[in-house]
Amino acid sequence: MAANLRRLRNEKGLAQDDLAYEAEVSRSYLSQLEKGAFYASLKILEKLAKALKVEPYELILPPSRKRR
Repeated sequence: MAANLRRLRNEKGLAQDDLAYEAEVSRSYLSQLEKGAFYASLKILEKLAKALKVEPYELILPPSRKRR
């Protein structure tokens, strides 16, 4: 989830502070989620997805493997 969260936030052009505000979580908590130090509850996952305007599953999809 950490990589997807960071990637989606960057694609939307949001700073951590902005996303944290929109999702109603602290910036430090968001930072820890992006580092993979914490796991998000379903409630937090829903808040983050809503703030990013994506479906929650997009945050938890495994990274796609590049074909050789």
